[in-house]
Amino acid sequence: MFRAILRAAVMALGLSANAALAETPFIVVQSTTSTQNSGLLDYILPWFEAESGIDVRVVAVGTGQAIRNAVNGDGDVLLVHAKSAEEKFVADGYGVERKDLMYNDFVLVGPKADPAGIRGGADILSALTAIAKAEAPFASRGDDSGTHKAELRHWSAAGADPTGASGSWYRETGSGMGATLNVASGMDAYTLTDRATWLSFGNRGNLEILVEGDPRLFNQYGVILVNPEKHPHVRAASGQRFIDWLTGPDGQEAIASFRLDGQQVFFPNAQ
Repeated sequence: MFRAILRAAVMALGLSANAALAETPFIVVQSTTSTQNSGLLDYILPWFEAESGIDVRVVAVGTGQAIRNAVNGDGDVLLVHAKSAEEKFVADGYGVERKDLMYNDFVLVGPKADPAGIRGGADILSALTAIAKAEAPFASRGDDSGTHKAELRHWSAAGADPTGASGSWYRETGSGMGATLNVASGMDAYTLTDRATWLSFGNRGNLEILVEGDPRLFNQYGVILVNPEKHPHVRAASGQRFIDWLTGPDGQEAIASFRLDGQQVFFPNAQ
């Protein structure tokens, strides 16, 4: 008899815990590897979760994949860094409104030996032209991420198409920024990376920043609510609350206070 009562009590406690878990509000955020791998989201999300009681579950992939996931309704909020693709996402009816959130910059890193002779430059187009001319190893993410889109845009502006050299001096990893930096470090190759991921990256080997400061390396992030008219299951109220927090004073202050190696790497600019 006692065992039956004990078993019933344990089952009741389990059901109560499961019910509480099921009732905990949450949202799914489709975001980029840079916001996750840099540690930014781990830093700021506890502030929002403590204030709102809403659990934020992050899917960190390349921007292109994050947008495709959001198009399929696999998320409530989109936080990425490819403005033209974000604007198309909204124009096609998949997002409610795009808002600027924050920015940082890209840097071109490469081996200390610098076979293309680009060290100290501040012109990304000249640097890429020199790399192509020297046929120096270059590691590309090749994954349709925001960083990959930016890289291809700069190659095009430089009048070069390195994809014709794919598999020789131009290597497409099809991977995230951390994995691509590992490849670049292993083969002493050049690569384009966001500064936040670079600062948080430990396996630098012979790599160092060689080109920075070009205004064309500006890297804007945006945040968008997935359209509940397209996907009725979207948690619109909770998702909008998260966006309002990110773009409001508390979220902007949290972003600004995040540091890597003592450096501010994301700069809030929500309007």
